[in-house]
Amino acid sequence: MRILDHEHDACEEWREGVTTRMRASAIIGTAQLCLFEQWCTPGRGAPGHLHAVEEVLTVLSGQAEIWVESEKATVGPNQSVVIPAGRKHGFRNIGDTVLHVQATLAASSFEASFDDPRELSRRWLAPLEPVPAAH
Repeated sequence: MRILDHEHDACEEWREGVTTRMRASAIIGTAQLCLFEQWCTPGRGAPGHLHAVEEVLTVLSGQAEIWVESEKATVGPNQSVVIPAGRKHGFRNIGDTVLHVQATLAASSFEASFDDPRELSRRWLAPLEPVPAAH
């Protein structure tokens, strides 16, 4: 059994007003899961994008507008949205306080295709293994 101690997990600013903390990914050895949290200031969130795998997006606190293609919903604490693989989606904080969400992807790293080409599309990949020397 492996216990992950999150007390000292680092946070990264992914974009203005969006702070992210990775909980589990290929970096720590997961094979099929990527789990992370995000804190979004009012009006901020994730722009339109899609993943090759299924995602579950859970609101831990605050209010989010989440969209999956042409469907939109207001989602609050203790509610989740299941986002099918290959479907364009995104979310934004529609409240007056910080939105706290948790995302779980059915992959060991974060990979997405964004509408905005300036967005970083791959994160939390497994460390590169050293290549053995040729004899």
